[in-house]
Amino acid sequence: MHLRSLAIAPLLLATVLTAPAAARTHTADIKVPGAEHTVSARLTDLTTTGTKLTGHTDPLDWAGLEAPGTTTPSGVPGIQVDGYFPDTSTTNTNVNYGWKHDSQFVIRLPDHWNGGLVVAGPPGLRKQYANDRIISDQVLAKGYAYAATDKGNTGPEIYKDGDRPGDAILEWHRRVTELTVAAKQVTDQHYGRSPRFTYAAGLSAGGYLVRWQLEHRPDLYTGGLDWNALTFTPDGGLLATLPPALRAYPRYDEGDRTAQAAMLAAGYPKGSEPQWGWHYDKQWNLLQRVIREELDPDYDGPGAPQPGTPPCPAGTGAGCDTDYDFASRPRAVHEAVERISLTGNIRRPLISIQGSLDALTPPAAFGDAYHRMVTTAGRAGLHRYVTVPGGAHTDGLVPLDPDHLRPMLGSFTKALSDLECWTRPTSAS
Repeated sequence: MHLRSLAIAPLLLATVLTAPAAARTHTADIKVPGAEHTVSARLTDLTTTGTKLTGHTDPLDWAGLEAPGTTTPSGVPGIQVDGYFPDTSTTNTNVNYGWKHDSQFVIRLPDHWNGGLVVAGPPGLRKQYANDRIISDQVLAKGYAYAATDKGNTGPEIYKDGDRPGDAILEWHRRVTELTVAAKQVTDQHYGRSPRFTYAAGLSAGGYLVRWQLEHRPDLYTGGLDWNALTFTPDGGLLATLPPALRAYPRYDEGDRTAQAAMLAAGYPKGSEPQWGWHYDKQWNLLQRVIREELDPDYDGPGAPQPGTPPCPAGTGAGCDTDYDFASRPRAVHEAVERISLTGNIRRPLISIQGSLDALTPPAAFGDAYHRMVTTAGRAGLHRYVTVPGGAHTDGLVPLDPDHLRPMLGSFTKALSDLECWTRPTSAS
């Protein structure tokens, strides 16, 4: 039996959860500057231990992001604010409130506040509750206020949002900035003062947003922490790394060992082979088509299905994402990628943790590459790059190879403490 048939919850998409009606103890609405609509509630526990019972989170949004048996902190009373900013797209159908509206957010305000704020965007194509176990629970237990956004569009059709190639991803940047500004004002309103320290944190696409914020909006943050961050660069990022995997893996699966060499040459780490089948079935093909449709919509031609045709074998030719060659695409495509690309010019302290066996954003093409970009930009003193032996892209993949993969959540929480000591050397962490 192929390990890729192992039943693991999808890591990219959360399907609709029909939640039972939950009793909510509402408090006076907290005003979120710029928000179109908000709902506030006082909760006895803002962590997932409490919110999954009261309907203030969506467990399917964070399904598959943690290793089986993971325990997280609990027992943090406070106020939760859910709402949305003005937007014209409607991909986010919030299971708790029935909203069909994008640019949704959640803000959590613990009663015992440490004076800090952590802001996050979700990984992949998920929504605002995606980080509730791996980030929100962790930081709430330390006394942080927490804010998270859905990035302004969700699901496998983000490419329908915006007018120009790259617009949907550019909106991600704006929505994180928007929420950070608003959340700072909310803490001022609720606690009587603005945060003394504000950190951006995120996994995968959320990690990409951490890096973008520290490059472009350092005025808003004390520092940042990213985990297996997606990195868009002028070289193409996923548009350059995924097609070789889509071409080589079927041959590898059929026993052609020359295909393994092709995968390794494309940057996929040796030792990550047990994950390849799962990624091929669940992530590589979907992400290649969604990101390519967003940045290069003309590739599959007029009248072609969006996004692309899954799956298509190597050699199919024009319109097949397996055969996609970013380097040969027209200048307009490269310009679209450049619109969303990182530069490495961070201006606040950043800790990046990178799994050594990550088979979606492999270290050679992502973590290592960004550290070189930071160094080239003259910002090496602001970047601590930590490789975690045995780390996969998400902890939910550990069962694919339990003898060699290890969860990274502990490395994330340690890195947060290290970031606190680095940026607040006189404060207790």
